[in-house]
Amino acid sequence: MRVHALQHVEFEGLGHIGRWIADRGHVLSLTRLYAGEVLPSPAAFDRLVVMGGPMNIYQDARYPWLAAERALIREAIAAGKSAVGVCLGAQLLADALGSPVFSGIDKEIGWWPIRLTEAGKGSGLLAGVEEETVVFHWHGDTFDIPAGAIHLAASEGCPSQAFVYDNRILGLQFHLESTPETVAAIVARCGDELVPGRYIQSEAYIRASGSAHFPAINRLLETLLDRLG
Repeated sequence: MRVHALQHVEFEGLGHIGRWIADRGHVLSLTRLYAGEVLPSPAAFDRLVVMGGPMNIYQDARYPWLAAERALIREAIAAGKSAVGVCLGAQLLADALGSPVFSGIDKEIGWWPIRLTEAGKGSGLLAGVEEETVVFHWHGDTFDIPAGAIHLAASEGCPSQAFVYDNRILGLQFHLESTPETVAAIVARCGDELVPGRYIQSEAYIRASGSAHFPAINRLLETLLDRLG
């Protein structure tokens, strides 16, 4: 499979997604949007992976590449490609499927549990998956679940945590790709967001807690990526 990734900032890379691609023998190509690299056509890939970033998806004046990126995502979906979106990437997929993206009531940063919805429990994508999993979050924006999509998971701080559309478009508000290196990178670059909040943990807690959760979230990521159409 030809996988093309869209990266929005240097410090939010593929993480464990890169390991999954290598282990499965897939072919990876990458557009570093922050570096001004040119977007491909949908014919150049089979699956699109859209990574996270600190920007809002509608900040076109500050990030001129956003409009072209949104157009590519719509074209890829229309062409029948599969796609995976992480955090900002999930918001971009929701937008491409006709749902608004907006500021959440609370920021959600750190290791917080998600729970499968009733629809999620019945999805083949999540067959055999634990009903509740502690995953890594770092987001302030959220989205409505797109019309026609299956709402897979929710959390106390954010109801729209995951969706799948047509068994080939997967949006994950949280970060299953996280590794010790990726968490350290986002803490180093976005640590000013670690202020008191209902769903914001301290840097010390975030760093200390990861070892208990990385294996489980990476296994869940592999399950989802393997099963996606």
